[in-house]
Amino acid sequence: MRIGNNPHKDLEYKIKCYGHRVIIPVYIPNQEGYFKDSLSILKVCISSLSITIDKDSAITVVNNGCCKEVIDYLNYLFENNTIQDLIHTEKIGKLNSIIKAVKSSSEPLITITDADVKFLPGWLQKTIEIYQNFPKAGVVGIVPQFKQFENLGYNVIFDRLFDSTINFTKVKNPKALKMFYNSIGWSDDYNKDYLKYNLTISSKINRNVNAVIGSGHFVATYKRELFDNNIEFSNYLLGGNSETSILDFPCVKKDLWRLTTDDNYAYHMGNTLESWMEEKIDCESQNKIELPFLITNSIILKDKKNSFFLKTKVMRLFYKRFKKVFYKKWGLPSELHKTY
Repeated sequence: MRIGNNPHKDLEYKIKCYGHRVIIPVYIPNQEGYFKDSLSILKVCISSLSITIDKDSAITVVNNGCCKEVIDYLNYLFENNTIQDLIHTEKIGKLNSIIKAVKSSSEPLITITDADVKFLPGWLQKTIEIYQNFPKAGVVGIVPQFKQFENLGYNVIFDRLFDSTINFTKVKNPKALKMFYNSIGWSDDYNKDYLKYNLTISSKINRNVNAVIGSGHFVATYKRELFDNNIEFSNYLLGGNSETSILDFPCVKKDLWRLTTDDNYAYHMGNTLESWMEEKIDCESQNKIELPFLITNSIILKDKKNSFFLKTKVMRLFYKRFKKVFYKKWGLPSELHKTY
């Protein structure tokens, strides 16, 4: 039986709108073995994120079947408005956690990050700068990696094939590049020439703004238009083709570019806590960043099958066949042509 009227019935309420959202899927089922440091690392991630974003950003955390200690910590963050949305689920997998959050997000920019990332000051400002200076950017990473132009960066090369905006430039932060590959468990026997040069593209709007061609996906910012509202859930809890099909391919299939900042703006921490990770970040309070150039009418971009075939599949074969010609055109030192 209902007595009286709900006091909120017909009451207008203006929902707060943001220009940018950060989505973090979290899976820490216990605090033993592989996960013994994971909660401490998550705390570093959240702390570094909260002091480096602007006032127009919101944070969504998805609890993907975590243990009670982690759930208590996440609830505390939500109750104190450190994070603006908290989704509790049973164990559904990393990508399904991301999809669940994306479906309820309408911000024009969505950063998707692993829970073991330490953010550095200026990462969001630099990301916005890339979007402002490269209108075709669809994904912007903040951690340069080895030869990412060979990871779905061929449409960028195709679009700028006959101009001088693509060049090999010296890696700005070789130490950070080494730290990334150490964090994912690589041995030290990789090609050290990769620490010397990145393939970058300069903006035609401001030639002083450069971006590395290609992007990884452990932390990157996406245009909302890339994600179909009816996106299907993945059959994988982790790995498989889930991240590639859901996070990587949509951008190039819609003929947008995958780019990365030319300097390092975050660290991947892995699952083992080290002293440097807990060092405090000096970061002044961030002012609100206006995003009028990115506000859309929520139209989801359609795939461009012919463009994808020509600019990615055919261009990849063309590049592989004439790699050294491209190396010369882009200014890679001749002594590196055989080893790069």
